[in-house]
Amino acid sequence: MGRYVAGESPAMDRLVEETVECIGASIDAMRIPRLGGVVLGGGYGRGEGGVYVDPAGGEHLYNDLDFYVVSADGASGAELAAIDAALAPFSAEWTRRLGVHVDFSPAKTPWRIKHDEERVMIQELVHGYVDVAGLPGEELFSRVGRRPPDAFPLTEAVRLLMNRGVGLVLAMESDDAAFAARNVNKCVLGAGDAALIARHAYEWKTADRAAALGWPEYDAAMAWKFRPSADCPCDWETARRLWLKALDEVESACRRGGARRRSLYQAARWLARRRTVGCLRTFGMEAEVRILKALTRLVAERRPLPDRLLRDWKIFN
Repeated sequence: MGRYVAGESPAMDRLVEETVECIGASIDAMRIPRLGGVVLGGGYGRGEGGVYVDPAGGEHLYNDLDFYVVSADGASGAELAAIDAALAPFSAEWTRRLGVHVDFSPAKTPWRIKHDEERVMIQELVHGYVDVAGLPGEELFSRVGRRPPDAFPLTEAVRLLMNRGVGLVLAMESDDAAFAARNVNKCVLGAGDAALIARHAYEWKTADRAAALGWPEYDAAMAWKFRPSADCPCDWETARRLWLKALDEVESACRRGGARRRSLYQAARWLARRRTVGCLRTFGMEAEVRILKALTRLVAERRPLPDRLLRDWKIFN
């Protein structure tokens, strides 16, 4: 295993290393006001980045490079926006250079990251990152409690199914074979991860999750994630079947756990962001649950994604 990529690829490991060093030195030289630090997260930050090998044998990065930006304590909204604006040119320039998306998250305060510490995204970040610029991650994330991987709330399984369900429906509609393959594969992995969260059996490493889950389709999707090719090992119908299977597990776990269905807080949250009640049958439920319920009908009936639902997803994702 390399430092950044899954398996052996010294050339791609070196490319990511050089990119991180160059971006980090440039950011440090800018001395951006109220910036705390920047780390590399995502697959490459965890040492699980993918490498695409073209028909001629050439190696290429495959996944996005995901940089996470943390401000100094107490940064204002205007200061956060200024940090984002200062880092935006790096995203455009390095995306052009590398041929994969190079993303910088919106700057967040340490308090905001602490507030979201129950999210899978935050816990995976603090368990696997590479320092890039500014303060080291050990200081940036010092307030974030480290949770065991088998203790995520079921809302995280709902969020996973929501996100991967949107990708699955978009893949059904897409004429872009590469886009469709990527989202079908992500759906298989996301469905398996959601099922593991429902079983309280999630693991940090993808290979450990595959062993705990025992789905051959997940094993194949994991192998393709690390070494993608033109042919995705799972087709759309297989991904759909596994997504619905995981949904059953998550819904059963929610019923056993006596999850709250409606609350005034969730009703207010929806109204504040959407300015409309929407479907009365689900009003007061968590936004992610409302979107997932609508998605379930689309996936079950193989129907396209309406603009309204896509807009809801973008707001609450």
